[in-house]
Amino acid sequence: MVTPKLDEETVARMLAALGSIARLRMYKALVRAGRAGMNVSDLQRELGMPASTHTHHLSTLVAAGLIAQERRGRELICTTRYDQIDQVSSYLMAECCRNEGCAPCTSS
Repeated sequence: MVTPKLDEETVARMLAALGSIARLRMYKALVRAGRAGMNVSDLQRELGMPASTHTHHLSTLVAAGLIAQERRGRELICTTRYDQIDQVSSYLMAECCRNEGCAPCTSS
């Protein structure tokens, strides 16, 4: 499946979602969980977050398109949308090397 390129508004929304320490920790925990993802309850326990706070932050990350949720039997599994964060990185680096001597391209 080909994912369309992100626009400025979408990238800003994704970065804003990660702008909270709680959501950043949640996102990093899901990255550590890998492609298999993590059960919502296990994620909440790992982060030690109250249920209402957890739900709020989780829904923000889902709405921003950074994580996906899938029902597997009675479990709700959260997974990182690696394709989306890859596109955010690509978007941010798209202007790289437009100016000679670009630091990321000249340092090795």
